[in-house]
Amino acid sequence: MVGGTPLLALDLLVRGRKLRVWAKDESRNLTGSIKDRMALFILERAWREGAWRPGEEIAEATSGNTGIAFASLGRRFDSPVRIFMPDWMSNERKLLLTSLGATLVPVSREEGGFVGSIRLADEWARTNPRVFRPQQFDNPANVEAHRVGTGPELATQLEWAGVRPTAFVAGVGTGGTVMGVGAALREHFGPLAVHPLEPANSPTLRTGAREGTHRIQGISDEFIPAILELDTLARVVDVWDGDAILMAQALARSTGLGFGISSGANLVGAVQVALEQGPGAAVTTVFADCSRKYLSGPLGAIEAPKPGYLAPQIEITGFEILR
Repeated sequence: MVGGTPLLALDLLVRGRKLRVWAKDESRNLTGSIKDRMALFILERAWREGAWRPGEEIAEATSGNTGIAFASLGRRFDSPVRIFMPDWMSNERKLLLTSLGATLVPVSREEGGFVGSIRLADEWARTNPRVFRPQQFDNPANVEAHRVGTGPELATQLEWAGVRPTAFVAGVGTGGTVMGVGAALREHFGPLAVHPLEPANSPTLRTGAREGTHRIQGISDEFIPAILELDTLARVVDVWDGDAILMAQALARSTGLGFGISSGANLVGAVQVALEQGPGAAVTTVFADCSRKYLSGPLGAIEAPKPGYLAPQIEITGFEILR
């Protein structure tokens, strides 16, 4: 139930120009997100290296999806799971975590928000014996999970469809997806542009520190992750959070498939790059998770278009699903 996800070929009409964007549908994983791949890979590696044994506690700092993945896998391996998470994340995320048996430790902005969550998780692991810290922002296994899993799957599907990608675009939470998938695609196809994406409202990657606020949960978590090597990547793509919300809403209406706000951002970013590359562009991305964790928030509300938004200019005219 982890991996083997389908590829979507989306036919678009943008400013009178026909485009096709390829998006790997990671909402089909065990708990509905791409983080299942990384969580399982990290646990398997930790087990082989003797750093963790089934039954021992897992403690992680997360904005939601990684915690949900570990909570589910914790039940499979009879391991208690303790999740440190900023308290402003969606109610659906909190309820999913507790419904899967995890202990949720909410962290306020005054307690340090996301950085505070990491600090508290580290302190918990230091003061309690046999607690495993996956450390998703620093762990090279995060990148490797996508270099040997997600990336080769995507490369095989694109090759089967007769597509040679010219770019890959992905929002940066931990950086594992953009680094790992990007590396795998380069190994398979040779040189191509690999673009990290972040909210235009909060350009952490370009400034080095959290500035402003945004509504794209799961990316731009207040700092630049250690596993993200920006000097090996193409330029950072910026997408306004309102543009991402409108795009995710349009995806649901046009395809009947519900994706999260970061997936809307990834599609807007992919279209940006395709328009820049011009004729012959074959841009691919990932739809990281499903919509069900966001419907009580901005994804389920009316979002007003603003000048400069790209989503209102994108018409989804059709799509195919490739296994």
